[in-house]
Amino acid sequence: MGATAKPAGTANGNPYAQLVWAMGKTGILGYGGGPSVIPLIRYEAVTKYGWMDDEEFGEILAIANALPGPIATKMAAYLGYRQKGALGAVVSVLAHIVPSAVAMVALLAFVDYLSNSAVVQGMIVAVMPVISVMLGVMAYEFAKRAYKGLGRWMVIVFCAVSFGLFQLLSVHPAIVIVLFLAYGAVHYKLVDRWKNKSASPRKEGGTP
Repeated sequence: MGATAKPAGTANGNPYAQLVWAMGKTGILGYGGGPSVIPLIRYEAVTKYGWMDDEEFGEILAIANALPGPIATKMAAYLGYRQKGALGAVVSVLAHIVPSAVAMVALLAFVDYLSNSAVVQGMIVAVMPVISVMLGVMAYEFAKRAYKGLGRWMVIVFCAVSFGLFQLLSVHPAIVIVLFLAYGAVHYKLVDRWKNKSASPRKEGGTP
């Protein structure tokens, strides 16, 4: 959380090797898939390799959430494309999904046994708090950036609106994301217009 990301593209080493290693780890260690993998991808992309900063990662995450398909796969594709174009995207996605797919096939015969194993159940229960903390830390960092960009009251209002849409009205997350993206596209224009309207009466009244 305090680490400063290096400028994108400045990490040493072979970009393809970095993509394979980074996305392979996220695919194997990303318990639960989906949102639980995002903190791992963020660490690799922002903190370790410096492919982008937190602000860009947050923007890409928001856009990826609004698009159909698994979020982790979309993030892997974008990171690969950003580093090495279309071939990088293919390498990144394959590195993310192939190891876990191979593991699934290899362990298919043991699925029934593992699903009823007390040891496996204990491992699942034990890892859940870790995933919760990882998601919480990432949410806190995004909230800090939102506070700097929008201000305290706007963040509170947006959080309340999001909670109402998700929990009370059961609106699909993609719809909520699209609505907030649409607002974000015109946010600063609305703020500037409001400031200009507030300043106009003072100018007309001769207030210095």
